[in-house]
Amino acid sequence: MSAGYEAALTGVAVAARVDRARVRVTGRDPVGMLQGILTNRVPESAALSATAPGVTRGRAAYSAVLTPKGKMVADLSVVRGPRGDDQGLLLDVPALALPGLLAHLGRYVPPRFAAAADVTAEVAALTVAGPGAEGLLSRDALGLRVEAAELRALAEGEWIWVDTGGAGVLVMRSGELSVASFDVLADRGTADALERVAQRAGAVPLTAAELNVLRVEAGRPVWGAELTEETIPPEAGIDARAIDHTKGCYTGQEVIVRIRDRGHVNRRLRALRLEGTVLPAPGAELWVEGGERPVGAVTSAVLSPRAGALALSYLRREVAVPGEVRLGASDGPRARACEASEGWWLD
Repeated sequence: MSAGYEAALTGVAVAARVDRARVRVTGRDPVGMLQGILTNRVPESAALSATAPGVTRGRAAYSAVLTPKGKMVADLSVVRGPRGDDQGLLLDVPALALPGLLAHLGRYVPPRFAAAADVTAEVAALTVAGPGAEGLLSRDALGLRVEAAELRALAEGEWIWVDTGGAGVLVMRSGELSVASFDVLADRGTADALERVAQRAGAVPLTAAELNVLRVEAGRPVWGAELTEETIPPEAGIDARAIDHTKGCYTGQEVIVRIRDRGHVNRRLRALRLEGTVLPAPGAELWVEGGERPVGAVTSAVLSPRAGALALSYLRREVAVPGEVRLGASDGPRARACEASEGWWLD
């Protein structure tokens, strides 16, 4: 078992999220402009804590940005400025989706009302994971002045922002991993200092490969593997988290409503428990026994120290889950397919 993975299970681990990027949207009406683009509502304004001076509480909105045909441009989290709307909106987005998102915003957002800027160089992100995460983030050495119980009470997407005298530090509960975790957003210098202090306090560095194992264990899709420019949100199972069916119009809404009310998607994200320890490559075909053509393909595969070989995949809708599929051919190695939900590999 690798050091970072073990620390995420039993202690605390920390990772600099170089796979993520930040975009700030400012101007006369950034909220109004993004309401017509995002599949979810822009979150409400944050509120000052009644019990903790210098602390603001809020909730991010996980959302998707779509083309008129309902295909994804990006998935992202939207944070409304903890210091008021003069800060605009901060978008936390997969780095691989950043160029497409900026191009899309430049095409659909009138510059006289709002403008989007890549602020990844100025605003950094860390992930702190493991059962010791709350204790680490509440330590006096980090200077955040928050209680572990406050962090423990946060639901996914909820955040607290601490005024540290500069740009402040935002700590948000994440649901991306199979262990308790928090995303920390701060200016680059503060984030680098927090990472160093965290490691001196016992946090173990968490590698990209270890993060990926914990993500697959959580059954969460990621941009560049399960999520691409060809994905429609209901296929990936993110519609419950990313789509508000009660909000006003947004680009791609007609396709989403048609799927919800009258249709279906032809494929769905599924999780797989594989036999053995040899991992299939992304794109490896999936079959049913005796079938004449493939019914899906692998998108991510990892070797979990506690669960063995696991994968995420897309399978055609007619393939029942839980059920069995074959890898590579109709008589290939068996794999158990199931819903990609929390704790899916435990049964």
